[in-house]
Amino acid sequence: MRLEPSSPGKPIPFHPVATFSIVAFDPDTRSLGVAVASKFPAAGAVVPWVKAECCAVATQSYANTSFGPEAFKLVTDGKSAKKTLDILLQADEQASLRQVGIVDFHGEAATYTGAECQPWAGGYTGRQYAVQGNILTGPETIDAMRSTFESSTEAFPERLLAALLAGDRAGGDRRGRQSAAIYIARADAGYGGFNDRWIDYRVDDHTDPVPRLQHLLRLHRLYFEQSEPSDRMSLENALPGLYAILVAHGQLEQIPEEPLHPPALQALRSFIGSENFEERIDFEEGWIDRPVYIFLQETFLKD
Repeated sequence: MRLEPSSPGKPIPFHPVATFSIVAFDPDTRSLGVAVASKFPAAGAVVPWVKAECCAVATQSYANTSFGPEAFKLVTDGKSAKKTLDILLQADEQASLRQVGIVDFHGEAATYTGAECQPWAGGYTGRQYAVQGNILTGPETIDAMRSTFESSTEAFPERLLAALLAGDRAGGDRRGRQSAAIYIARADAGYGGFNDRWIDYRVDDHTDPVPRLQHLLRLHRLYFEQSEPSDRMSLENALPGLYAILVAHGQLEQIPEEPLHPPALQALRSFIGSENFEERIDFEEGWIDRPVYIFLQETFLKD
C-alpha cells in the first residue's frame, strides 16, 4: 500500500509498502468483508471499505481512498462490481499505480493490478471473492489465500482470517509484517443492532499482526455471542477449575471443600463480572459456556 500526497502541492514521502487483501461476500450470513495485512502501520485505516447490502472494497498500492465511497454510490445505483471498478479506474489519472479488489452484494467480484504496481503484484478472482497483493515474495501468497478461502469450512470471519494468515505464512510482504485488519458489515449486526458494523478490528503495529487479529476475533465471539446450549458445561464441574484461577491470583486462599461455599461463590461472581462474562454463566441454573471456561483456563492458569 502507498498513500497519496495530502494535497497536490504538498506531497508526502512515499515508501514502498506491501499489502495483500481479500474481499468477499458470504451468502449464508449476507455479509460483506475485507481482511488485509501490510508492512505499514494501520493498514486498516486506509484499505478496507465496506457497506452492508452494497459492496466491499480494498484499495491499495498508492491507495485512492475515494474508491470506497464512490463504489458505494455506484453499486447502490445498480452498477455491478466489475462495472464499478471500470468506472473508478477510467476516472483516475493514476490508475496504473492502483490495486483494487471489489465484491458486491450479489457475489460478483473483480480485481485490478496496475502496470506500475511494484512487483510481485497480482490478484485472483474467485466465486464471491477476490484476492490481491503488491510487493509480495511471489504468487504463492495469492495462491495460498485463494486455496485456503475456498477450502475452509469455518464461519465467514474465520475464513477471511484463515486466508490472510495463509498468505502471510506463504510469503506475504517481502520485508516483514506490521499491521492487519478485518472489517465485515451485515445489516443490523452492529452493537445493539444500531448499525451494520459486525466485525471491525485492527492491529496497527505488531511484529506478527495476523495471529493477534485472530485472537481479537476470538474475544469478539466470547464477549458478544452466546454458545449453543449443547456447548454448556455444568457449573459444579467447572467450579474447581474456576476456583483455581481465584487462588492463583490471590482472590481465594484455597479451593473450598464445599464447592457451593457462599463466600467463594461471591468471589467468583465478582471475578466473572470483572471479566465481562456475566452473560456466559448462570449461577442459578448452574451452567457456564464451555468456550468461556476454556478461555479463562488458558488465560489465567498459564504455566
